[in-house]
Amino acid sequence: MKIVAPAGNMERFYAAVKAGAQEIYMGLKGFGARRNAENFTLAEYKEALDYAHKRGVKIFLTLNTIMMEKEMDFLYENLKVLYEHGLDAVIVQDLGYFRYMKENFPDMEYHGSTQMTVGNHIEAEYLRKIGFKRVVLPREMTFEEIKKIRENTSIELEIFVSGALCICYSGNCYMSSFIGSRSGNRGMCAQPCRKEYTDSKGNKGYFLSPKDQLLGYDEIQKLKKIGIESIKIEGRMKDPNYVFETVEYYYQMITEKKIEERVSKIFNRGYSKGYFHGADSSLINKNYSYNLGREIGSIFGKELKLKDRVVLGDGIIYLSKDFEKLGGGYLNKIEVKGSKEVRKTAEFGETIFLKDAPRGSKYVFRSFAKEVNDDIESKLKKYDQKLNITGKFLGDFGKKPLLILEAINNHGKKIKVEKFGENEIEAAAKRAVTAEEIIEKLKETGDTSFNITNIDCRISEGIFLPVSVIKSLRRSASMELEELIIESYRRKAENKYQLPYEEDMEREVILSAIVSNTAQEKAVKEYGIEKIYKRGYDIAREEMLNEQDIGSKLAANLYQLIENKNNDVTINWNLNISNRYTIEELAKLRKAETVILSPEISFEKIKEIGKTSLKKAILGYSKLKGMYVEISLFNKNKEIIENSEGDRFTVVQNIMGNSEIFFERPLNILNDMSKMKKLHIDEIVIEFTIETPEEVGEVLNNMRLRTGIYRAFNYERGVY
Repeated sequence: MKIVAPAGNMERFYAAVKAGAQEIYMGLKGFGARRNAENFTLAEYKEALDYAHKRGVKIFLTLNTIMMEKEMDFLYENLKVLYEHGLDAVIVQDLGYFRYMKENFPDMEYHGSTQMTVGNHIEAEYLRKIGFKRVVLPREMTFEEIKKIRENTSIELEIFVSGALCICYSGNCYMSSFIGSRSGNRGMCAQPCRKEYTDSKGNKGYFLSPKDQLLGYDEIQKLKKIGIESIKIEGRMKDPNYVFETVEYYYQMITEKKIEERVSKIFNRGYSKGYFHGADSSLINKNYSYNLGREIGSIFGKELKLKDRVVLGDGIIYLSKDFEKLGGGYLNKIEVKGSKEVRKTAEFGETIFLKDAPRGSKYVFRSFAKEVNDDIESKLKKYDQKLNITGKFLGDFGKKPLLILEAINNHGKKIKVEKFGENEIEAAAKRAVTAEEIIEKLKETGDTSFNITNIDCRISEGIFLPVSVIKSLRRSASMELEELIIESYRRKAENKYQLPYEEDMEREVILSAIVSNTAQEKAVKEYGIEKIYKRGYDIAREEMLNEQDIGSKLAANLYQLIENKNNDVTINWNLNISNRYTIEELAKLRKAETVILSPEISFEKIKEIGKTSLKKAILGYSKLKGMYVEISLFNKNKEIIENSEGDRFTVVQNIMGNSEIFFERPLNILNDMSKMKKLHIDEIVIEFTIETPEEVGEVLNNMRLRTGIYRAFNYERGVY
């Protein structure tokens, strides 16, 4: 089982490799699901590829966002450069972009991102059959679900084990996008889940902010036992020390060594096991949503009874009873109650004096653990990951010495170097060299990227061979082997593949509706709308597949589409369709007739899509869903929450126990129906979610009279 580590820049990349990660995921500047990270220039990416490949490490490019067709073409040249340079894999969310890349760059792995929300073996097998090598399962999967998926598909599985949790299913979060056009599906999430909200009773809290995930030894052994290929660490925006410590922690556990957990001493906003054993609202940290470090005690006056060891140089933060930051600093003096000696440390259970504690302080957290960080800095200077190679040395009297080095690259290809010495071997006048001495010198690989695990040394008895000759052979052979390994990853891209583009045209647009209950359906029928869909559940979890209606003509997930009994299905907007390539890929299933395009994209982008084999629809009205959350957030059927900007949201618990969060102010473009023809679409969909029958009637009446409040959201302002 391998570790997939994050790298947001070169420093974090080196930290991940040194700690033992065998797979690294990294983004290009301006693209991927962490566009706010520093990320890599093209030149840096190529440098990282060579560094990694010399050490047997793979690199995965993150392009896990929804894509516009023009962006695909814009990225082509950069992707071609990386493909030809030896890029190992691309992590992708957009099915259309997968197809575009697969046709253009066939000899590369493609991994389905967690943004695809593949929650069952049927969807996983579908990805395998169309050419994916691996899928990253949603963080919401329990171990039993992971195990069942593993038993029913041969696609590689990658599981998140550490780092930040999105409270919403990744790929189905639209809060940031619909609030201010910063889309999580475009790598620009403004993290509204980390903001403070007020509930209907006036209580304030971080109701949507989950603790970070941190699985331990027992969980890792379970994943290893069932044959999970890779475990993933979140953290492209975390510092190098966090990356190193987290990778090393899991590296040791994979090799079945139990070590002290120190990750929480570097970054900490609360930790849990996530959904691994099932989860409830205890997953949420309502008190704070940011990194405070680990609590070291509660303060009374100026005295702090320690819950953990402290040392000189530790950073501390003072917090009020409401977890408001009151100040902080570094421990530059340790005074222990009951002790007169000068101390550099204080232990668990001891009481220390904090004379500078601000008034109102209740909690003290350690924000910087000096001992841990010093240890990591020391390891970063000493550690390196090396590629295991083998060697053979031939030293026959009267012949030139020969050193053969062999390596195997990530694709299983053997690379061999043969290096002869300049002069023939002579007999020893005094002391002869031994095979053990030659092996010892050859294994001194120093600052190369290799570790020679085995050397077959065959020499004549009584020969003389200077140490300088052995070292020179090792040095020149190693250098050539490094160059050949790097070269072994190079490949050529074929001719560029593109779908032929055809302008679409105006046509009659029909009106349809999505309803959530029979009362809404009745109101819609009374108005005269004939095409009516019934809203389903966005996520098809392995353990809840029986809840999916595969007879419905509205598919809200891949499972519902793949298994559907109809051949005239409409694909719902939460499948994030934004380009022709995705539409044509889904059309291959021969189940769909219409796609509802993503409401994240603008009118302009909708028109640019062009002619497609499936019909196109857009949302005309909806109290837009901002999030689909696995747990019940408030343990009640309905709650109203409000953010600091005055945006109000309704949190509803569905019959599966999931929470769905809806915007109070609806999308509504129904006043200007004539404009819709110019978008070259076939259908306008009115989506009813939490409306009463009276509110449904009001919306439809306002549409008839053109008196509704016009709100276009991203249709007019676009998305970042």
